[in-house]
Amino acid sequence: QLQLVESGGGLVQPGGSLRLACTISGSTPEEYYRIGWIRQAPGKEREGISCIMRSGGTTYYSDSVKDRFTISRDAAKNTVYLQMNSLQPEDTAVYYCAADEYFRDSYYCGGGGDEYTSWGQGTQVTVSS
Repeated sequence: QLQLVESGGGLVQPGGSLRLACTISGSTPEEYYRIGWIRQAPGKEREGISCIMRSGGTTYYSDSVKDRFTISRDAAKNTVYLQMNSLQPEDTAVYYCAADEYFRDSYYCGGGGDEYTSWGQGTQVTVSS
């Protein structure tokens, strides 16, 4: 099973930026098909906001973050990043990265992330003046 550790969260003013990192480890850290970022705001359901496929690098963004957030992967470092720009108070949430270790006929990166098989512990992002 994979281990995932998020870092890079914190407090930022509206309009600011943060870069989250998700470091993947385990006996076979490349044994996944996609990495996703899922967030959960207080009192709200989990929201899958982005994912990247290990093979081919195809990416997905939810409408709520499209054109503001960018997901990328550094294979040499076994790390997936989420660059977040133009942050707004509604982006305040705990951000989780998660891995999907199963081959599927198709992948849906939205929703609550129920298909992901390994999760990190989460990192808090707070956007406030």
